[in-house]
Amino acid sequence: MSDRLIIFDTTLRDGEQSPGASMNLAEKLEIAHALRELGVDIIEAGFPIASPGDFEAVQAIAQQVEGPTICGLARCNAADIDRAWEALKPAMKPRIHVFLATSAIHREFKLHMAKDEIIRRAVEGVTRARNYLSDVEFSPEDAARTELDFLAEVVEKAIDAGATTVNIPDTVGFAVPEQYAAAIQHLKKNVRGIDKAVISVHCHNDLGLAVANSLAALKEGARQIECTINGLGERAGNCSLEEVVMAVKTRADYYGLESGINTRRIVPTSRLVSRVTGIPVQRNKAIVGQNAFAHEAGIHQDGMLKHAQTYEIMRPEDVGLLRTELVLGKHSGRHALRQKIRDLGYHLDDQQLQQVFEQFKTLADRKKTVYDADIEALAETVLHSGPAIWTLEAVTCNGGSGTVPSAAVVLWHRDGAVHKDAGTGDGPIDAIFKTIERLTGIDLKLKDYSVRSVTADEDAQGEAQIEAEHNGRTLRGRAVSTDIIEASAQAFLQVVNRALLRQQLRMNPQTEAVTAT
Repeated sequence: MSDRLIIFDTTLRDGEQSPGASMNLAEKLEIAHALRELGVDIIEAGFPIASPGDFEAVQAIAQQVEGPTICGLARCNAADIDRAWEALKPAMKPRIHVFLATSAIHREFKLHMAKDEIIRRAVEGVTRARNYLSDVEFSPEDAARTELDFLAEVVEKAIDAGATTVNIPDTVGFAVPEQYAAAIQHLKKNVRGIDKAVISVHCHNDLGLAVANSLAALKEGARQIECTINGLGERAGNCSLEEVVMAVKTRADYYGLESGINTRRIVPTSRLVSRVTGIPVQRNKAIVGQNAFAHEAGIHQDGMLKHAQTYEIMRPEDVGLLRTELVLGKHSGRHALRQKIRDLGYHLDDQQLQQVFEQFKTLADRKKTVYDADIEALAETVLHSGPAIWTLEAVTCNGGSGTVPSAAVVLWHRDGAVHKDAGTGDGPIDAIFKTIERLTGIDLKLKDYSVRSVTADEDAQGEAQIEAEHNGRTLRGRAVSTDIIEASAQAFLQVVNRALLRQQLRMNPQTEAVTAT
């Protein structure tokens, strides 16, 4: 038995049948070229008789994409098969994939055919396709709900008629791994000539078992898996290409198989398909989801920093990611924060790191995601803040048309006293600044004030920058917070502290110098 796993990608056919995933010709060609670079063995390019657009797409891919086998789908009737061949003729390696439903429910309610008619039509379809080319695949649709003896009979007759691949679809995602594996085992034991054909599987994900069922079939001798990028497909989707490929690669010790997939192209291809179809990949999607190689828990991050395999069974580089992401959030610890700060190019001592860590924990409680820019802002604030004489405890303000702008401020002095005051101004920010000046006894001449967003999300931090003059010297302050009012007060207070420290330096020249700008 071969140890080579054949990857049959049906993103452009079954994947496009996802609601809202329709693609135009240029988009299909772009994805087809990406699938070739990914290394898939077979591209099911479409269903040529379904529409003129499908025919044109299959034909264009057959003409322009070299390397993989190019496949077209057809029902077991002459018109479908003839149309598929017309589209596929330009391909260097064409395949016609014919299908006919076999389950009792499909026979009775959809096809209104008896078993002998099903067999006759299946044989005729395979025979007609073989008259055009040598590579023919046959699928008994809804095989997972078909009586095993009848399924074996249909498959045997299809192989006799010339099918080189027999696909056993779980069309509605009904099977469970043990049952599905048993069906493959039954066919291996009861179909004469089964060794003449490749056994393929095509599983849907209605119960979340598409990948599990496909992998179970491999252990019983299936050697082709039909799958899609990102698990796209009708209803809950198909078997996910990236998941089944990486399962076989990661657990080579168990499956003993290898594929021709260039796994480093998995993430770029996933992102392309997501962009083209407009269907986002869920954050916790295996292999290609945003969280697939991300760690937030402090214990996990500490383990990852010591040895990656403590919490990762695959390397992110193997699927096309640059590196593992240590996501900083409220569960993160000092080890991950220290590493992130180093990665961003900052060198903090233990005291400064502790200050950043405390501010980071406060920020993480306010934000869902803490970005690199947030960490940079915190590090910059600590590096340039200098010793604090006054610390902001609380601030509130009121403004708007028809009201007098006002502010209330609570400050803590390093001698342990708490000071409170309230006042008015030309606007709420001006009221805050004037109140801080009264509380601290420092008069500043404001020269510039600006606020900008540090990141782009809705809960982004705001960065306030202050430039003010005191005794002929220009001093600057900078602070960040998810509340721009708080950030403004902190930045202004930073300037106040620097002004006070300069006064102390003039009074005591031996005092250690501090950064003033």
